[in-house]
Amino acid sequence: MSSYRENLSHNMKFDVAIVGSGLAGLSVALHLAETRKVAIISKRQLLDGASNWAQGGIAAVLDSGDSHEQHIADTLVAGGGLCDVGATRFIVEHGREAIEWLIEQGVPFTRDTSAELGFHLTREGGHSQRRIIHAADATGHAVQVTLESKVRAHPNISLFEHHCAIDLITSDKLGPRPHHGNAQPKCHGLYVQDTETGQVHTVAAEHTVMCTGGAGKVYLYTTNPDTASGDGIAMAWRAGCRVSNMEFIQFHPTCLYHPYAKSFLITEAIRGEGGVLKLPPEAGAAAGQRFMLAHDPRAELAPRDVVARAIDFEIKKRGLDYVHLDISHKPADWLIEHFPTIYARCLELGIDITKEPIPIVPAAHYTCGGVVTDLVGRTDLPGLYAVGETACTGLHGANRLASNSLLECVVVGRACAQDIVSQEKNGTPYLPDWDESRVTDADEEVVIAHNWDELRRFMWNYVGIVRTTKRLERAQHRIALLKEEIDEYYRNFRITADLLELRNLVDVAGLIVNSALQRRESRGLHFSRDYPETLPKALPSILTPNRR
Repeated sequence: MSSYRENLSHNMKFDVAIVGSGLAGLSVALHLAETRKVAIISKRQLLDGASNWAQGGIAAVLDSGDSHEQHIADTLVAGGGLCDVGATRFIVEHGREAIEWLIEQGVPFTRDTSAELGFHLTREGGHSQRRIIHAADATGHAVQVTLESKVRAHPNISLFEHHCAIDLITSDKLGPRPHHGNAQPKCHGLYVQDTETGQVHTVAAEHTVMCTGGAGKVYLYTTNPDTASGDGIAMAWRAGCRVSNMEFIQFHPTCLYHPYAKSFLITEAIRGEGGVLKLPPEAGAAAGQRFMLAHDPRAELAPRDVVARAIDFEIKKRGLDYVHLDISHKPADWLIEHFPTIYARCLELGIDITKEPIPIVPAAHYTCGGVVTDLVGRTDLPGLYAVGETACTGLHGANRLASNSLLECVVVGRACAQDIVSQEKNGTPYLPDWDESRVTDADEEVVIAHNWDELRRFMWNYVGIVRTTKRLERAQHRIALLKEEIDEYYRNFRITADLLELRNLVDVAGLIVNSALQRRESRGLHFSRDYPETLPKALPSILTPNRR
């Protein structure tokens, strides 16, 4: 591995440039690195993405009492009729080999000597079987730390930490050069900014892979890290790629409610292991009552969208700030062993989960839609791939089944690498340096901060768990005004990481709202008061950009 400080040229060439350092990006890189020169571009440090925060685990069929057909059926039910059956089957059927690859890499999954594979399997909402392999309650961190050490040690992988992707470089943006008839534009790499020096580098690559995660930061309350600003989705959209199903934003039902706890997720597995949702003391006479059975016969084990809407309903109906998630009836030693991260973090904040309930609220958690891809990650733009939460393979449909996301990262990440390796090397054309000759330093940084705050607040209020056409239209109007301001700012001032993220978030907010307005029904994660019924036929929402 080499770092960017050894590559001081503004113009660099690689066989493959990977944007994002979560499980998708690291998986693709490790599968490629034996035969390709790879760059990993990470907005912050390698471990700052959403994969590192994932608590629950990875879903796969690992026990003879389970089957691919059951896992597929559970995924299709959760997906509200909108999952692509072929994509679901492909990813589920490659699940075991994905887990075996992670075990080979040295991921320390929680062991269970009585289990067939030797590892403990837990169950989460929407699953009919115990099939979630995990590393206590910090699976994502265990996986990321293991793969990070492999990536840092590999001589064919160059790391560019603290680098923000700006935009893709496509053949139709290379100036007046002869084109062969109506040849489709191709991706040749991208521009990235070193956020520590402000310098912009040109990264030429025959293949570019977007693994930038989701867009949770478009909302005021989210379980996502600060890096989740929809960068890959926005960049691919601007480059001419279709996006699909962006209205389906999964709101995790249980995010810790505390003034000093930012975005701390309370894993689905708490409910899978017997945690119950109750009304808090502020509910008056109803305090302490369970409420999920009034909303769904599966109670706390209902899919996330059902649970999130139920909590949202109870909070709004009763004027509450939060509800309680209680697992204190379980033995204290058992809780500390199975949920050490949650136990420790809550205890830091004065909450002992072995003796009292946890205050929780729903929060934006996962972007089920994304850039349209096939099962090896290919997008509409030759040379550009997307893997993981950035992509829309069709696996998640209208609602992601718990713990299918990390599975998708590894399975499609491997398939993507295999597709790239199967192609002959053709090299890249000369790419021009970034031009900032006509821009000046910004004089009003407060404009960015104000626009960022405004966007996240109106997305939370108008495009949240329950929607109406009027609210969506209000959001659409505000997005148009914000986009105009931000585009003008982008054209006239030197770029900063905050400006780049805001520009991407506004683009993604527009995609979410336009997709939601297009769907005239309620399905999965999209619930509209104006269209409460579900249409008999499930169709994806697909947005196609105007090619510029």
